[in-house]
Amino acid sequence: MSNPLKRKAAPAADTKSKKQKLSIPEYHLTPSRRDEESGEIVWPAPKEQIEIAREMIQECVKAQTAVLIIPDKDADGLSSGAILHHTLTSLGLSPSLISVYFPPKGSNVHDVSTRECISAKSPSYIFVLDQGSQKSPALSDPPHQCLIIDHHFAEEGGFPEGAAFCTAHDCPPVATSSLLTYHICSPLHPDLDEKISWLAALGTHGDLGTTLKWQPPFPDMTSTFKQHPKKAINDAVSLVNAPRRTSAYNVEDAWSAVLLATDPASILADKKLRDASFEVRREIERCTHTPPKFSADATIAVLTISSAAQVHPVIATRWSGHLKSDKLEIVMCANEGYLPDMVNFSCRVAKGARARIGEEKIDIIKRLESIVANDGDLRERLGKNFARGHKEASGGIVKKPEWEEFKKLMGVGENTRKKAEGTEKKGKPASQKNTLTNYFTRS
Repeated sequence: MSNPLKRKAAPAADTKSKKQKLSIPEYHLTPSRRDEESGEIVWPAPKEQIEIAREMIQECVKAQTAVLIIPDKDADGLSSGAILHHTLTSLGLSPSLISVYFPPKGSNVHDVSTRECISAKSPSYIFVLDQGSQKSPALSDPPHQCLIIDHHFAEEGGFPEGAAFCTAHDCPPVATSSLLTYHICSPLHPDLDEKISWLAALGTHGDLGTTLKWQPPFPDMTSTFKQHPKKAINDAVSLVNAPRRTSAYNVEDAWSAVLLATDPASILADKKLRDASFEVRREIERCTHTPPKFSADATIAVLTISSAAQVHPVIATRWSGHLKSDKLEIVMCANEGYLPDMVNFSCRVAKGARARIGEEKIDIIKRLESIVANDGDLRERLGKNFARGHKEASGGIVKKPEWEEFKKLMGVGENTRKKAEGTEKKGKPASQKNTLTNYFTRS
């Protein structure tokens, strides 16, 4: 018979503290910049810049002269270009006066070869959308007006000589270029909104993801999504992005599809885009299982692939959401096969580091620059296309010898070697059941 005075043992305390669930703030909740005098939110760009952009668009139509649009090649850039094209024609500019130019694979709008091609077209007005910007000579030799519409990081004065600009970069939550272009153009004609609102959503979902909440300061898109379901828009994003990722780099196919489309369904039915999408998915599957190596301090993971397709940004994005480590901050995918004798690399903030705020917030551009801060010679040789883009999604194009030097500065692989040496000293062979390649399963 049990003793009634004997108390039952208390349940053992859980010695394993539950790991707190990662909480990443909603994008639209990023604190906004406010006007010093009025206290009003400054979004999506400073009012004076927006007004300058609108005036130049209207002046361009009145001039009835040659116009050149240079949009970036992804969903955001192409949507921006299409929004501007629809605006110009709605205001009365003949489509025959509008031409579009895409720098060839591996080039950008600031290259000397690109400026030569632009000058040969002798445009009176040049509109550059979503290309990123840097301080450079004027984009064309003949007299012209130039407007930059963008949202990438740019240093003080980091624009082509003589160009006007409207940038969302300094007005968080940073709007996409397509959303900024939509904000600029929508009030200019009463019939524009129906044509361009879904394009703004297409470009925005292409850059900020399909789960973005359209809450203030973002515009109310309820009627747009009622007419054009989010699923159709999201499916169209991957198709529009496909041609620029293929080895053939048929960006014109994507541009034609976006410009001629009256809704996302028109894009989804495009056979050229569907074929390009299949090619890209196949190449991603081939390269995505590459195991990463880590920097000496374990804060950067580097995956090295070789592909003629532009799949390195996708792979960096995928691994950034799967690799788990308290130390890991940046995931980098380097593609040694995209351009001859060059390395194209893309960086993304690791999922575990995305919730950091204040001084601890990850700024990829600053981090990459800090690695080479004490080696002025290497930094100069890395060139202007090193550490470009966004603070949270940067990348670059560098020569292979400089890339190898940069990897050495990061100490890529040293962390692994140190662990192996420590294991040998203890005399206990490592037994690893879960390998890095198990993060992904083949479909």
